Amino acid sequence: MRKEPNIMEMKFTSENFDNEALKSDKPVLVDFFADWCGPCKMMAPVVEALASEYEGKAVVGKLNVDDASDIAGRYGVMSIPTLIVFKNGQISDKFVGVTSKNELSAALNKAL
Repeated sequence: MRKEPNIMEMKFTSENFDNEALKSDKPVLVDFFADWCGPCKMMAPVVEALASEYEGKAVVGKLNVDDASDIAGRYGVMSIPTLIVFKNGQISDKFVGVTSKNELSAALNKAL
């Protein structure tokens, strides 16, 4: 029997993005993804693990580009997955494509 992990990741939407991501007092990692994207599915466990590891220190979440194309367009997301680290509402780091957990951890630590 497989135990479901506690999912700590934020679900970003067009409605909550500015408040939850840009106005956060903590660094924010946003995974721009789509349900149909194979590489995005490969990133899902990494993003979930980071959400758990950085709970209380940073906000980690996902934004579905099909549901929030306005936000994806605002940040020039042309390929997915794209992962962006925001600090104080500004882009601190940006990764396009499958990215290692170590690289994302380093970017979050730099933004802390």
